[in-house]
Amino acid sequence: MLFRFAAVVFSLLANPCNAFTPAAFNVHNRRIPTLIERTLEQHMVNGGAERQYEYHDGARIGPPPDLPSLLLHNRIVYIGMPLVPAVTELVIAELLYLNYESISDPITMYINSSGTTTANGQAVGFETEAFAIADVMKYVRPPVHTVALGQAFGAAAMLLSQGKKGRRFALPNATILLNQPRSQARGQASDIAIKAREVIHNRKTTCDLIASACGKTSEEVMEDCSRVKYLQPNEAVEYGLIDKVIQTKGAFSVKNPSFLGAL
Repeated sequence: MLFRFAAVVFSLLANPCNAFTPAAFNVHNRRIPTLIERTLEQHMVNGGAERQYEYHDGARIGPPPDLPSLLLHNRIVYIGMPLVPAVTELVIAELLYLNYESISDPITMYINSSGTTTANGQAVGFETEAFAIADVMKYVRPPVHTVALGQAFGAAAMLLSQGKKGRRFALPNATILLNQPRSQARGQASDIAIKAREVIHNRKTTCDLIASACGKTSEEVMEDCSRVKYLQPNEAVEYGLIDKVIQTKGAFSVKNPSFLGAL
């Protein structure tokens, strides 16, 4: 690598006029990078990987942004998986970033998740994952609007209810499910007993959050969660879990991501 860099420097010294000529502009009035800029971008090493870019009409061409980044530019957070630690980390990071970007523009959270279990009821996460997201939803200054699509089961239903009052929605064919946490306790009897107490505490916390959002008592919600309780969107409105069922197209105004103007 040292030999290649020396060769680059030698080529620049051998052609000083081309190397240090100010950047020109093509017929489209787009800036054409100088020889130094092109050479350094091709040969400089960042983190051990060689970087090389392609130019077209003076504009650098690179890989397109990933889909979560595109949604993030529109202040959209999408939860489309069970609430495992990796999902929680990403959602919280997005909420904190959007809070830093603007303290007034609302955040729209789309929820299509089976909560802390898989679709067949197998526990894959802990309720503390949902509690962390719910706390950050209340912590950030922008209002968080929630939209259920597909499914919002268990802890995901609780997150749905934590949106700003009046801005909690569901699409017509969404399904909402209330249930109680599942224990993943294994090991000695004393360890299982300790875990059982923690599950009971998490159950009470979940029911308290739902009760506060729905205007119900904790005892009433706890009784409803003692067995699985399916709610269709209209039933969820009556229950107080959401505020409205979205029936029309274009219910949310969407603007072009801010970075498109730079392309």
